[in-house]
Amino acid sequence: MKRLGILTSGGDGPGMNAALRAAVRTVTSHGATMVGYLDGFTGLVEPNFVELDDRTVGNIIQRGGTIIGTSRSKAFRDPQVRQRAAAQMRADGIEGLIVVGGDGSFRGALAFQDECGVPVAGIPGTIDNDVWGTDEAIGFDTAVNTALLAIDQIRDTSVSTGMMFFVEVMGRTSGALALHTAVAGGAAGVLVPEATDQTGRLVEQLRASISRGKRSHIIVVAEGDEAGGAFSVGAAVGKALNHPYRVVVLGHIQRGGRPTMRDRLVASEAGAMAAMALLEGRTGVMIGRQGGRSVEVPLTEVVSHQHPQPNLHLLELAQHLSG
Repeated sequence: MKRLGILTSGGDGPGMNAALRAAVRTVTSHGATMVGYLDGFTGLVEPNFVELDDRTVGNIIQRGGTIIGTSRSKAFRDPQVRQRAAAQMRADGIEGLIVVGGDGSFRGALAFQDECGVPVAGIPGTIDNDVWGTDEAIGFDTAVNTALLAIDQIRDTSVSTGMMFFVEVMGRTSGALALHTAVAGGAAGVLVPEATDQTGRLVEQLRASISRGKRSHIIVVAEGDEAGGAFSVGAAVGKALNHPYRVVVLGHIQRGGRPTMRDRLVASEAGAMAAMALLEGRTGVMIGRQGGRSVEVPLTEVVSHQHPQPNLHLLELAQHLSG
């Protein structure tokens, strides 16, 4: 292959630029060229792309977000739209596509390959860390560290006032972000979508710690189906304990910011490997992390599985260490 395309799709996450940089520089070092489709699959449909070279992706490894933009495209779900996009790709001389995103993006990429014959490779990028076949997705480590910084600062006020703080983190269908944040942040409790009926246990746990004289009470809440769910949780727990509380919704602050070393490293390996897979004629793969190594995982396996369960041992650990 002499000319490839790349796009970032779905929610943005810190480290996507590092993946973009690695993919482009790997491609150019092998005598090929790369274009970036703007705003995800939307740019593929329109079409709207820019030429990417070594200088274009210079000085972006430390930047959050994605310089080529991202979105969720309803139009790309139409098979006829995908056929037209594939025909335009071929007319533009673009022979393969790298997709950075989550499992929804990979379903679109796999359909594009199977229906239209376009070689594709995937790079998992989601702060929810809920893609099957990889231990780490780009953006997760930075999002956890962003939440930790907020919790460390909130704790000062919690200790000073004795109030409970319910800190809502992202995670609509996955509690991975909440669980890692709770353990690393020394939270007094954590509520996640995968573990139901935990509020009663949380109340008793907090009641016991308050009776022992503990003043700092940080409870991490995954947002679940709708953002703002921590308000109802806080109200119920505050009423049961007759104890003052506040709610902090971190929201999209978790998506931005400078990527951590971990996210830069994982993204750089994934970007380079995805580019090499296509250049060497391998298609329909995702570059995942398994056992501390970057490996190729068939996209058919990725999309055929449900979101992986987070490590619920961390729930027990957070409760055990809550004090």
